[in-house]
Amino acid sequence: METYVNSYPLFATATDPVYIGTGGYTIGRVDNTIVRDPITRIPKIPGSSICGTWRYFMALHLQGCFQENDTVHYRSEREIRKGVNLTDIFRSDSPEWARTFEGNRYAAVKCAGSDDLPNESIIGMKSFKSGHCGHCIVCKIFGFSKQDRSEQGLAAFSDLNILFFPVYTRLGTRWITSEQILLDSGFIAEKTESLTNEKIAVSEQDSREKFLNLGWLNLETQQRETSLDLSNCNGLDDKDVIIVPDSLIAQIINSNLEVRTSVAIDPNTGAAKKGALFTLEAIPRATWFYGKINLFNRPGNELEIENIYKALNDSKHYYETLGIGGMTTRGFGRLKMKLTTENTESTEKKL
Repeated sequence: METYVNSYPLFATATDPVYIGTGGYTIGRVDNTIVRDPITRIPKIPGSSICGTWRYFMALHLQGCFQENDTVHYRSEREIRKGVNLTDIFRSDSPEWARTFEGNRYAAVKCAGSDDLPNESIIGMKSFKSGHCGHCIVCKIFGFSKQDRSEQGLAAFSDLNILFFPVYTRLGTRWITSEQILLDSGFIAEKTESLTNEKIAVSEQDSREKFLNLGWLNLETQQRETSLDLSNCNGLDDKDVIIVPDSLIAQIINSNLEVRTSVAIDPNTGAAKKGALFTLEAIPRATWFYGKINLFNRPGNELEIENIYKALNDSKHYYETLGIGGMTTRGFGRLKMKLTTENTESTEKKL
């Protein structure tokens, strides 16, 4: 058997509020709203946002692997890399996936973002300074489209959906989830709590309280029967998890989003600009997300799944500093990613 699709669970926790806007203004509680699942109305981080930022972070990481000194400028010049050994182009301490893949000699930071030269041939890209080169590991993993050749990316990113959402209670912060979310994320195999619309399942410690508030909502408690393996959610304690009814989870989450009011400053007066006040909502920090990445072992592919995984894993740390979404320069957007090594859903084909 030959495995041609490998699925890896992806977990993330927000270290800042996360704002992925829908664009434009909305009449309602806030002016600038965030992206939500159209079925559940629960906020999420779209897979397209993950894919776009990760492509940029990998291209950025690869640029840091090039040799650079006073006489040689491998980082900025594609043309001078032709005919040079990869060991001379890349630093000796760079990761194996960077210094051993032949196509990386043509990599540029412009291999991320919108392609500047989509109408050029893939052969001609070996000499241009900008545009997707179509040869490097970034273009192979995320895809490219040139005049004479196009390739779908070897990695497919799912949305990052909310797994555990922090809510204030009189006992301190608790993280809420629902049985449907736990089922979808693979944390449980079946629903066992039998919750009504008025009850929540809490830990043995919290079950001493007959009622517990989740934000403004006061609900009756019952002891939780479900035991959760939180090894992929570092820092989250099982006793702090509350399971709420599927019918209430969206309302509780949407009622406890972070809402900020911002205003533009008039540079002439140093005061607030008239008519420039606006509000926005964001997913609060300490929220946990789950998703997955599918890696394809396409026939004739030069890249091994192992190197694709390593390239993704080595570049994910940029989310901890550069972040994702809007207003990353104003305290928004940072995530801490965990890409597991466990291949949970491999698809095989018969030879």
